[in-house]
Amino acid sequence: GGMPQGPPGAGRLNDLPDNSPRVRSAVAELRRRAEAEPGRRWRQPLTDSFLVRFLRARGFHLDLAWRLLKNYQKWRIECPEISADLQPSSVLGLLHAGYHGVLRSRDPQGSRVLIYRIGQWDPKLFTAYDVFRVSLITSELIVKEIETQRNGVKAIFDLQGWRFAHAFQISPAVAKKIAAVLTDSFPLKVRGIHLINEPLFFHPVFTLINPFLTEKIKERVHMHGNNYMQSLTEHFPISILPQEYGGEEVSIEELAKEWTDFIMASADYLQSISVVAQ
Repeated sequence: GGMPQGPPGAGRLNDLPDNSPRVRSAVAELRRRAEAEPGRRWRQPLTDSFLVRFLRARGFHLDLAWRLLKNYQKWRIECPEISADLQPSSVLGLLHAGYHGVLRSRDPQGSRVLIYRIGQWDPKLFTAYDVFRVSLITSELIVKEIETQRNGVKAIFDLQGWRFAHAFQISPAVAKKIAAVLTDSFPLKVRGIHLINEPLFFHPVFTLINPFLTEKIKERVHMHGNNYMQSLTEHFPISILPQEYGGEEVSIEELAKEWTDFIMASADYLQSISVVAQ
C-alpha cells in the first residue's frame, strides 16, 4: 500500500530515455503546472532534465511528482541553514575527515550506495546541519544520473563512535527536517537505510525521527548491530563493499577521498543551484 500506483506501464516509462515522446509529454505537463502556479518563483530553471527527476522518483504519477516538486522547493526555502550554500568549502573538514564516501559500483538493483561514518563527525566543529548538507550535496550530484533516478539510493550508516555529543545536535527540529527529506521532499527513492555498530543509546534518537517517517521508509531501515558482516552481505555483494566492511573493494578512506575529489570538482555546479546566489 502507501503510494498510489503510477499510470499503467509506469515501470516501462521509468526505463524510457529522457527524449522519448511519452517522457517528454509528462515533462511538458509537469512544466505547465509549475508555470501556472500563482506567485511561485522557481529557483532552478524548469529544464527537462530537472523536471524528469520528479517524475521518475514517483513512477510517472503526475500528481505525486507535482507534490514532490512543490515540497522540494518549499523545503529548500524553509531550510536555508542547509540549502542556502551548497559549496563544498563549508563542509571540507568533514569530507577530509573521511565522514562520507560513495561506493564505486552500484548494487545489483542499480542503486547508488552511500556510506556515512558518524565517528568521523566531530560535533564540536560541525553541526547537524553541516552533516546534513553533505548528504544534500551528494544527493544533488547523483540525482543527475539517470540510473540513480530510476533505481534510487541505499545508505549505510556506521554509528561506531556515536556519542551523546552527537545526539545532542539532533534536536526535534533537526529530526523533523531530516525526516521531511527522507519522505517527500527530494527526488530520490530511498531504497534502504542500513545501520551498523549502532549503540544502545542511539535508539532514543531513532525514536525521535520515527514518527515523521512513512511506513514504507520504516520497512527499509535495517539495524545490523555490531555483528553486521554476515547480515550486511545479505543486502550488498562483497565485491562492492569496502575492505573494512568485509568487502573486496578498496578501503573506505580511499572511497571517501575519491568522492571528496568529485564533490570539489563539482563546486561550480553546486554554487549554481545554491538557494542564495552568492
